[in-house]
Amino acid sequence: MPFSPNNGDFTFVSSTEAQELSGTIAAPDIQVNMSSDSGKDPYATAFLRQRGYGWLLEVEEEDSEESKPLLEELDIDLKDIYYKIRCVLMPMPSLGYNRQVVRDNPDFWGPLAVVLLFSMISIYGQFRVVSWIITIWIFGSLTIFLLARVLGGEVSYGQVLGVIGYSLLPLIVVAPLLVVIGSFQLISTLTKLFGVFWAAYSAASLLVGDEFKTKKPLLIYPIFLLYIYFLSLYTGV
Repeated sequence: MPFSPNNGDFTFVSSTEAQELSGTIAAPDIQVNMSSDSGKDPYATAFLRQRGYGWLLEVEEEDSEESKPLLEELDIDLKDIYYKIRCVLMPMPSLGYNRQVVRDNPDFWGPLAVVLLFSMISIYGQFRVVSWIITIWIFGSLTIFLLARVLGGEVSYGQVLGVIGYSLLPLIVVAPLLVVIGSFQLISTLTKLFGVFWAAYSAASLLVGDEFKTKKPLLIYPIFLLYIYFLSLYTGV
């Protein structure tokens, strides 16, 4: 026996009539939000954004750029330094090296390494020699630069600093020979002169150009004296 519903939404029937009933239940469409904030408390998110703290919810993206190598960061080109070393040690034009690259493309780390190497072999237990040799390199190059500009040369201080530093390599090559032949006074003196001429020629051939014309000796002479002083710091004479 059926009973009348109170709110009009449901109808109650007897058990005998219920066996004859069948049907389906339609559910409303449910949409799932897959946004980045789906796992967060919506109230806390809204509160933070209203208070101006929405940046706390942002996720920083990882930097995709790979870090540069240390040598590249410091602007150190080992191949370029090695080529310049060969240009200084073998200054003969017949060898075919483009020696002007030592002057036209100056760098700092190569000459600094050469000066430090010369300082190391000149220590003799006195570490103050290192700072003194670096000081002579810097201010000696400054003197050559100022003299070259006064004589009308088109050269920068960086170029002079690089050429003077690289041209210490002949003295580094000669230094071990002086240890071996130190007891032979004449041979030792000739070896010293050869090293100084070698270093001075390497530097002067790069710094003293055709623009100096008849004034070349005025620049070659102080360069020669500078390398004599460098060698005296090594020999102690």
